[in-house]
Amino acid sequence: MRNTVDFSAEVQNELCMTLPSLSVNEGIARAAVAAFCAQLNPTAVELADLKCAVSEAVTNCIVHAYRDGVGEIRITVKLCEGRMVQVEIRDRGCGIADVRQARQPLFTTDAENERSGMGFTVMESFCDSVRVHSRVGRGTTVILFKRLHR
Repeated sequence: MRNTVDFSAEVQNELCMTLPSLSVNEGIARAAVAAFCAQLNPTAVELADLKCAVSEAVTNCIVHAYRDGVGEIRITVKLCEGRMVQVEIRDRGCGIADVRQARQPLFTTDAENERSGMGFTVMESFCDSVRVHSRVGRGTTVILFKRLHR
């Protein structure tokens, strides 16, 4: 059963960073988010969950948003009251034509490169809530919400 997510929780600390959409930066994004969230003293499992969800979102930017080149990935991490972590991953790439379809398990636009189409499903399994906003030609924003236990 999922926790109730309070999307209006007051922000207590925030980290913003921008990285090029290079595959080597996926690990940097994952580690930076985990290091920043460590101040809330999460469990090892909670940190692993966040790292996996961030990894999937950043990999989507690298693989799908900027297919023909390198662009920017903006990551914002907010630590909110009630031990709520909010991670926003934003690109200005090609966008997603049908977000609902893209969120279906096994849907992929990159089958020839053996992509599983499970990115959003993985994010949803490790977070309390996942929001996806996208406009074709303008980019995609994925917002991950995870409440840490006391």
